[in-house]
Amino acid sequence: MSAETTADQEEGQTRRDFLYLTAAAMGAVGAGSVAWPLINQMNPAADTLALSTTEVDLTPVEVGQSITVMWRGKPVFIRRRTPEEIKEAEAVNVADLRDKQSDSERVQKAEWLITIGVCTHLGCVPLGQKTGDSKGEFGGWFCPCHGSHYDTSGRIRKGPAPKNLAVPPYSFTSDTTIKIG
Repeated sequence: MSAETTADQEEGQTRRDFLYLTAAAMGAVGAGSVAWPLINQMNPAADTLALSTTEVDLTPVEVGQSITVMWRGKPVFIRRRTPEEIKEAEAVNVADLRDKQSDSERVQKAEWLITIGVCTHLGCVPLGQKTGDSKGEFGGWFCPCHGSHYDTSGRIRKGPAPKNLAVPPYSFTSDTTIKIG
C-alpha cells in the first residue's frame, strides 16, 4: 500500500468520526428541545401558585365577629373569639371528644380561631359565620345537612362528622396579619 492511500483512509476515518459526533450532538439537542416542554408542562400553573397562599388583614375584625376568606377554593373561617368562647373551648374535657384535640393544639393565639370551613362528614359548608346563623348546641358551627355540631374551637361535638374542622397551615406575619398556606 502506498503512503497516499493510507493518508486518504485516515482522513476519511477522522471525517467520519466528526460526522458521527456532530449527528449525536444534534440528536441530543433535538431530544432536549422535545423533552423540556413535556416536563415543564407538569409544573403548576401561575394561577395555582398564586392561590397557594393568602394574606389576611385582621384589623377590621371585632371581638366576637367572624369572617370568611377563600384559600385554594375552600372557605376559611376566621373568628375573633370572645373571652367567654375561649374559656368554654379550654374547659372542654378532651377525653370526651371524638377527635381528641385540646384548644391550645388548634390555635396559635387564643383570641383567633382559623379553620377550613368544610364539614368533615360530606364536605358541606357549616352555618355559624353570619349574624343570625344557627351556631349549633355548642356555640360554634352547625352543619344542617346531617346535623353536625362544632364547638367554639371547631371540634366535632355531636353528629356524624368524624373529625374536627381542619386547621390550615398559617402564621402571623404581624399582630394583625396572617398568611394562610
